[in-house]
Amino acid sequence: MTELIPRSATEPLDIDSLRGELIKGRSPRWQRMLKKFAAAALGSVPWIGGFLAAAAAIPDEEAGEKEDELRTQWLEEHHRKLGQLYGTLSDISNRFDKLGPDIEERVESPEYLELVRQAFRAWDHAETADKRRYIGNLLGNAAGTKLSSDDVVRLFIAWLDQYHESHFMVIREIYQHPGITRYGIWEQVFGEFPREDSAEADLYRMLVRDLSTGGVIRQSRATNAAGQFLRKPSVRRPGGPPPTMESAFEDTKPYELTELGKQFVHYTMSEAITRIGQGDKGEEAPAS
Repeated sequence: MTELIPRSATEPLDIDSLRGELIKGRSPRWQRMLKKFAAAALGSVPWIGGFLAAAAAIPDEEAGEKEDELRTQWLEEHHRKLGQLYGTLSDISNRFDKLGPDIEERVESPEYLELVRQAFRAWDHAETADKRRYIGNLLGNAAGTKLSSDDVVRLFIAWLDQYHESHFMVIREIYQHPGITRYGIWEQVFGEFPREDSAEADLYRMLVRDLSTGGVIRQSRATNAAGQFLRKPSVRRPGGPPPTMESAFEDTKPYELTELGKQFVHYTMSEAITRIGQGDKGEEAPAS
Protein backbone atom coordinates (compact mmCIF):
# COMPACT_ATOMS: atom_id res chain seq x y z
CA MET A 1 0.00 0.00 0.00
CA THR A 2 1.27 3.45 -0.89
CA GLU A 3 2.35 5.63 2.05
CA LEU A 4 1.53 9.24 1.29
CA ILE A 5 2.10 10.86 4.68
CA PRO A 6 5.74 10.56 5.78
CA ARG A 7 5.34 13.08 8.63
CA SER A 8 5.39 13.06 12.40
CA ALA A 9 2.04 12.98 14.17
CA THR A 10 2.62 16.43 15.65
CA GLU A 11 3.38 18.17 12.36
CA PRO A 12 0.41 20.11 10.95
CA LEU A 13 -1.14 18.47 7.90
CA ASP A 14 -2.38 20.25 4.80
CA ILE A 15 -5.33 18.35 3.33
CA ASP A 16 -4.90 20.11 -0.01
CA SER A 17 -1.31 18.89 -0.36
CA LEU A 18 -2.39 15.35 0.47
CA ARG A 19 -5.14 15.51 -2.11
CA GLY A 20 -2.55 16.86 -4.52
CA GLU A 21 -0.56 13.63 -4.16
CA LEU A 22 -3.58 11.75 -5.45
CA ILE A 23 -4.02 13.83 -8.60
CA LYS A 24 -0.38 14.58 -9.39
CA GLY A 25 0.45 14.11 -13.07
CA ARG A 26 -3.16 13.45 -14.10
CA SER A 27 -5.10 15.12 -16.90
CA PRO A 28 -7.52 17.93 -15.93
CA ARG A 29 -10.56 15.68 -16.47
CA TRP A 30 -8.99 12.89 -14.41
CA GLN A 31 -8.08 15.39 -11.67
CA ARG A 32 -11.68 16.57 -11.50
CA MET A 33 -12.91 13.00 -11.18
CA LEU A 34 -10.40 12.10 -8.47
CA LYS A 35 -11.15 15.27 -6.50
CA LYS A 36 -14.83 14.34 -6.36
CA PHE A 37 -13.93 10.78 -5.40
CA ALA A 38 -11.52 11.92 -2.65
CA ALA A 39 -14.00 14.49 -1.31
CA ALA A 40 -16.70 11.84 -0.98
CA ALA A 41 -14.30 9.45 0.77
CA LEU A 42 -12.76 11.98 3.17
CA GLY A 43 -16.08 13.59 3.97
CA SER A 44 -17.48 10.26 5.18
CA VAL A 45 -14.76 9.64 7.81
CA PRO A 46 -15.87 11.65 10.87
CA TRP A 47 -12.55 12.06 12.72
CA ILE A 48 -10.52 13.63 9.89
CA GLY A 49 -11.53 17.23 10.55
CA GLY A 50 -10.88 16.95 14.27
CA PHE A 51 -7.53 15.27 13.68
CA LEU A 52 -6.29 17.95 11.30
CA ALA A 53 -7.42 20.73 13.66
CA ALA A 54 -5.78 19.07 16.66
CA ALA A 55 -2.51 18.46 14.80
CA ALA A 56 -2.35 22.08 13.67
CA ALA A 57 -3.04 23.33 17.22
CA ILE A 58 0.21 21.94 18.67
CA PRO A 59 3.03 24.51 18.29
CA ASP A 60 6.29 23.01 17.05
CA GLU A 61 8.18 24.06 20.19
CA GLU A 62 5.68 22.25 22.43
CA ALA A 63 5.50 19.02 20.44
CA GLY A 64 8.41 17.37 22.21
CA GLU A 65 7.01 18.19 25.64
CA LYS A 66 3.70 16.49 24.90
CA GLU A 67 4.93 13.07 23.81
CA ASP A 68 3.35 11.32 26.78
CA GLU A 69 0.05 13.12 26.73
CA LEU A 70 -3.17 11.41 25.70
CA ARG A 71 -3.75 13.92 22.91
CA THR A 72 -0.40 13.15 21.30
CA GLN A 73 -1.11 9.43 21.50
CA TRP A 74 -4.49 10.06 19.85
CA LEU A 75 -2.76 12.09 17.14
CA GLU A 76 -0.22 9.36 16.48
CA GLU A 77 -2.93 6.72 16.14
CA HIS A 78 -5.02 8.83 13.78
CA HIS A 79 -1.94 9.87 11.82
CA ARG A 80 -1.36 6.17 11.16
CA LYS A 81 -4.99 5.70 10.12
CA LEU A 82 -4.81 8.72 7.84
CA GLY A 83 -1.81 7.15 6.12
CA GLN A 84 -3.81 3.94 5.63
CA LEU A 85 -6.72 5.95 4.27
CA TYR A 86 -4.62 7.70 1.67
CA GLY A 87 -2.99 4.41 0.79
CA THR A 88 -6.43 2.96 0.07
CA LEU A 89 -7.37 6.02 -2.00
CA SER A 90 -4.15 5.68 -3.97
CA ASP A 91 -4.73 1.98 -4.62
CA ILE A 92 -8.26 2.65 -5.89
CA SER A 93 -7.08 5.49 -8.13
CA ASN A 94 -4.50 3.10 -9.62
CA ARG A 95 -7.35 0.69 -10.37
CA PHE A 96 -9.16 3.54 -12.11
CA ASP A 97 -6.09 3.99 -14.34
CA LYS A 98 -6.45 0.40 -15.57
CA LEU A 99 -10.08 0.98 -16.51
CA GLY A 100 -9.43 4.02 -18.70
CA PRO A 101 -11.54 7.10 -19.49
CA ASP A 102 -14.79 5.14 -19.92
CA ILE A 103 -15.33 5.22 -16.16
CA GLU A 104 -15.20 9.02 -15.72
CA GLU A 105 -18.95 9.49 -16.00
CA ARG A 106 -19.57 6.57 -13.66
CA VAL A 107 -17.15 7.73 -10.95
CA GLU A 108 -18.53 11.29 -11.01
CA SER A 109 -22.15 10.14 -10.81
CA PRO A 110 -24.11 10.81 -7.59
CA GLU A 111 -24.95 7.11 -7.36
CA TYR A 112 -21.31 6.01 -7.33
CA LEU A 113 -20.21 8.78 -4.97
CA GLU A 114 -22.88 7.65 -2.51
CA LEU A 115 -21.38 4.14 -2.69
CA VAL A 116 -17.99 5.72 -1.92
CA ARG A 117 -19.39 7.45 1.17
CA GLN A 118 -21.01 4.27 2.48
CA ALA A 119 -17.88 2.22 1.73
CA PHE A 120 -15.51 4.56 3.56
CA ARG A 121 -17.79 4.66 6.59
CA ALA A 122 -17.37 0.87 6.62
CA TRP A 123 -13.62 1.31 5.98
CA ASP A 124 -13.37 3.39 9.14
CA HIS A 125 -14.93 0.51 11.14
CA ALA A 126 -12.71 -2.18 9.57
CA GLU A 127 -10.62 -4.16 12.04
CA THR A 128 -8.17 -5.71 9.56
CA ALA A 129 -6.08 -4.76 6.54
CA ASP A 130 -7.83 -7.52 4.56
CA LYS A 131 -11.24 -5.97 5.14
CA ARG A 132 -9.95 -2.54 4.07
CA ARG A 133 -8.52 -4.18 0.94
CA TYR A 134 -11.88 -5.80 0.19
CA ILE A 135 -13.55 -2.38 0.40
CA GLY A 136 -11.00 -0.97 -2.05
CA ASN A 137 -11.59 -3.92 -4.39
CA LEU A 138 -15.34 -3.36 -4.20
CA LEU A 139 -15.13 0.31 -5.16
CA GLY A 140 -12.71 -0.41 -8.00
CA ASN A 141 -14.89 -3.19 -9.38
CA ALA A 142 -18.09 -1.19 -8.90
CA ALA A 143 -16.59 1.54 -11.10
CA GLY A 144 -15.72 -0.86 -13.90
CA THR A 145 -18.30 -3.64 -14.06
CA LYS A 146 -22.07 -3.93 -14.35
CA LEU A 147 -22.37 -7.38 -12.83
CA SER A 148 -24.54 -6.13 -9.96
CA SER A 149 -26.83 -3.15 -9.44
CA ASP A 150 -25.88 -0.38 -7.03
CA ASP A 151 -28.54 -1.68 -4.62
CA VAL A 152 -26.68 -4.99 -4.48
CA VAL A 153 -23.32 -3.24 -4.10
CA ARG A 154 -24.75 -1.38 -1.09
CA LEU A 155 -25.69 -4.77 0.37
CA PHE A 156 -22.11 -5.98 -0.18
CA ILE A 157 -20.78 -2.94 1.70
CA ALA A 158 -23.14 -3.76 4.57
CA TRP A 159 -21.80 -7.35 4.58
CA LEU A 160 -18.22 -6.07 4.75
CA ASP A 161 -19.18 -3.87 7.68
CA GLN A 162 -21.12 -6.62 9.43
CA TYR A 163 -19.07 -9.78 8.98
CA HIS A 164 -15.87 -10.75 10.77
CA GLU A 165 -12.70 -12.11 9.14
CA SER A 166 -13.76 -15.58 10.31
CA HIS A 167 -16.86 -15.29 8.10
CA PHE A 168 -14.65 -14.43 5.14
CA MET A 169 -12.47 -17.49 5.81
CA VAL A 170 -15.56 -19.69 5.45
CA ILE A 171 -16.67 -17.84 2.30
CA ARG A 172 -13.25 -18.23 0.67
CA GLU A 173 -13.11 -21.94 1.48
CA ILE A 174 -16.54 -22.62 -0.02
CA TYR A 175 -15.70 -20.54 -3.09
CA GLN A 176 -12.50 -22.47 -3.68
CA HIS A 177 -14.08 -25.87 -2.94
CA PRO A 178 -17.78 -25.89 -3.98
CA GLY A 179 -19.59 -28.77 -2.34
CA ILE A 180 -17.34 -28.84 0.72
CA THR A 181 -18.98 -29.91 3.99
CA ARG A 182 -18.81 -28.22 7.36
CA TYR A 183 -16.32 -30.90 8.39
CA GLY A 184 -14.11 -30.07 5.39
CA ILE A 185 -14.27 -26.32 5.99
CA TRP A 186 -13.18 -26.67 9.61
CA GLU A 187 -10.43 -29.12 8.69
CA GLN A 188 -9.01 -26.79 6.01
CA VAL A 189 -9.32 -23.53 7.94
CA PHE A 190 -9.05 -24.32 11.62
CA GLY A 191 -7.42 -27.76 11.92
CA GLU A 192 -7.94 -29.77 15.12
CA PHE A 193 -11.56 -30.55 15.98
CA PRO A 194 -12.92 -29.39 19.37
CA ARG A 195 -15.68 -30.92 21.48
CA GLU A 196 -19.27 -30.44 20.30
CA ASP A 197 -20.11 -28.51 23.48
CA SER A 198 -17.09 -26.18 23.21
CA ALA A 199 -17.07 -22.42 22.57
CA GLU A 200 -15.22 -23.10 19.30
CA ALA A 201 -18.04 -25.35 18.05
CA ASP A 202 -20.63 -22.76 19.11
CA LEU A 203 -18.73 -20.07 17.21
CA TYR A 204 -18.53 -22.25 14.10
CA ARG A 205 -22.29 -22.92 14.19
CA MET A 206 -22.81 -19.15 14.45
CA LEU A 207 -20.57 -18.44 11.42
CA VAL A 208 -22.41 -20.93 9.24
CA ARG A 209 -25.80 -19.74 10.52
CA ASP A 210 -24.95 -16.06 9.90
CA LEU A 211 -23.86 -16.71 6.32
CA SER A 212 -26.79 -19.04 5.60
CA THR A 213 -29.48 -16.70 6.93
CA GLY A 214 -27.70 -13.75 5.30
CA GLY A 215 -28.02 -15.32 1.85
CA VAL A 216 -24.28 -15.79 1.25
CA ILE A 217 -24.05 -19.60 1.41
CA ARG A 218 -26.49 -22.53 1.27
CA GLN A 219 -26.54 -26.28 1.20
CA SER A 220 -26.09 -27.54 -2.36
CA ARG A 221 -29.41 -28.20 -4.09
CA ALA A 222 -30.38 -29.86 -7.35
CA THR A 223 -32.36 -27.76 -9.86
CA ASN A 224 -34.54 -28.50 -12.87
CA ALA A 225 -34.09 -27.04 -16.35
CA ALA A 226 -35.87 -23.83 -15.26
CA GLY A 227 -33.51 -23.31 -12.33
CA GLN A 228 -36.12 -24.27 -9.73
CA PHE A 229 -34.80 -26.02 -6.65
CA LEU A 230 -35.93 -29.62 -6.26
CA ARG A 231 -37.17 -30.97 -2.97
CA LYS A 232 -35.03 -33.62 -1.35
CA PRO A 233 -36.82 -36.94 -0.88
CA SER A 234 -37.58 -37.68 2.75
CA VAL A 235 -35.54 -40.47 4.28
CA ARG A 236 -37.03 -42.73 6.94
CA ARG A 237 -34.49 -43.93 9.43
CA PRO A 238 -35.00 -47.40 10.84
CA GLY A 239 -35.16 -47.39 14.59
CA GLY A 240 -36.20 -43.74 14.95
CA PRO A 241 -34.12 -40.59 15.17
CA PRO A 242 -30.47 -40.73 16.28
CA PRO A 243 -29.82 -40.20 20.01
CA THR A 244 -27.55 -37.17 19.44
CA MET A 245 -28.06 -33.88 17.62
CA GLU A 246 -26.37 -33.08 14.32
CA SER A 247 -22.68 -32.26 14.68
CA ALA A 248 -21.36 -28.77 14.07
CA PHE A 249 -18.82 -30.57 11.85
CA GLU A 250 -21.34 -32.62 9.86
CA ASP A 251 -19.74 -34.35 6.85
CA THR A 252 -22.57 -35.35 4.47
CA LYS A 253 -24.23 -32.05 3.47
CA PRO A 254 -22.29 -30.06 0.83
CA TYR A 255 -22.27 -26.26 0.85
CA GLU A 256 -21.98 -23.73 -1.96
CA LEU A 257 -22.14 -19.97 -2.41
CA THR A 258 -25.45 -18.52 -3.48
CA GLU A 259 -25.41 -16.57 -6.74
CA LEU A 260 -25.41 -13.42 -4.62
CA GLY A 261 -22.49 -14.82 -2.64
CA LYS A 262 -20.55 -15.46 -5.87
CA GLN A 263 -21.08 -11.85 -6.93
CA PHE A 264 -19.88 -10.72 -3.50
CA VAL A 265 -16.64 -12.68 -3.97
CA HIS A 266 -16.24 -11.26 -7.49
CA TYR A 267 -16.52 -7.70 -6.24
CA THR A 268 -14.55 -7.91 -3.02
CA MET A 269 -12.02 -10.75 -3.19
CA SER A 270 -11.12 -10.75 -6.87
CA GLU A 271 -8.18 -8.55 -7.87
CA ALA A 272 -9.20 -8.56 -11.54
CA ILE A 273 -11.38 -5.75 -12.81
CA THR A 274 -13.64 -6.09 -15.86
CA ARG A 275 -14.02 -2.98 -17.99
CA ILE A 276 -17.47 -1.50 -18.45
CA GLY A 277 -19.14 -2.98 -21.51
CA GLN A 278 -16.85 -6.01 -21.82
CA GLY A 279 -19.09 -8.34 -19.84
CA ASP A 280 -17.98 -10.84 -17.28
CA LYS A 281 -16.31 -13.96 -18.61
CA GLY A 282 -15.58 -16.46 -15.91
CA GLU A 283 -14.50 -15.95 -12.34
CA GLU A 284 -11.15 -15.04 -10.83
CA ALA A 285 -9.97 -16.92 -7.77
CA PRO A 286 -10.35 -14.73 -4.67
CA ALA A 287 -7.28 -13.36 -3.01
CA SER A 288 -6.26 -15.36 0.01
